Amino acid sequence: MRAYFFDNLEGDQRLPHDSGMEVSDEVLKTIGVLHWHIPVDAEGKYEQEIALIAKERNYKNHDVVAISKEGLGDEYETKIKSFYHEHMHEDEEIRYLLEGTGFFDVREHSSESWIRCHMGAGDLLVLPAGIYHRFTLDMGNRVRTMRLFKDEPKWIAHNRGHQTDANPYRLEYLKSIEVQ
Repeated sequence: MRAYFFDNLEGDQRLPHDSGMEVSDEVLKTIGVLHWHIPVDAEGKYEQEIALIAKERNYKNHDVVAISKEGLGDEYETKIKSFYHEHMHEDEEIRYLLEGTGFFDVREHSSESWIRCHMGAGDLLVLPAGIYHRFTLDMGNRVRTMRLFKDEPKWIAHNRGHQTDANPYRLEYLKSIEVQ
């Protein structure tokens, strides 16, 4: 995974939007974002490593989703745009890319800048509950992703606004990164 500041220029959300300013793992950790690279292998060794991380983080369920123009048909553009709305979740979001590539953009709270995380097969990303973020595919237009969950699989996005700014999970997130 490569992380850098988003350039904020107009254009297709699936383009790199690379400002040329890299973001270190230390900066990602200060906002609660964690990541690993666990190569996807034909023997399935990656499954053991994912299972260990899932156990450490108390995840009990997972599913696999595929996003592509072919798979979603006429709903593709609408679905991609909905993922790209700035939102947060009340649970950690943990994703492991099995195939394809895409971007997770996360808000650096102190500057309100977007940090773009370009992910490919074998990249695992953990976003803390309450962090504002968004997702899009890159120009490859396809991804197959394992989603991990603490309880039953669910994906409830809370789009950014006054209500989410006051959401208890958002406030707890800000407290966890020492924002007063």
